[in-house]
Amino acid sequence: MTDELITTLTDRGQTSVPAALRKAGRLTPGLKLRWNRVSDREFRVAVVDDEPIAGPVAMRGFLLRGKRGRRRQTDIVLRELREGEAD
Repeated sequence: MTDELITTLTDRGQTSVPAALRKAGRLTPGLKLRWNRVSDREFRVAVVDDEPIAGPVAMRGFLLRGKRGRRRQTDIVLRELREGEAD
């Protein structure tokens, strides 16, 4: 892959991502890109991560899953939690 890849901006404001970059970045059609202005003549492009950021709601049900994703009984989970408090 070369260090400098040049594309042309169309009348509609569109451009193409060079094939070498698409392959290296595993970019696929429909992928969202975020553009940030760095200076008057420089921009940065980043892939938008559609994965939601894990928060408190994402943790719901976490304790009820075992190592292999199997559902655990609530009384077992509570007993394990209480044992941890006693330590």
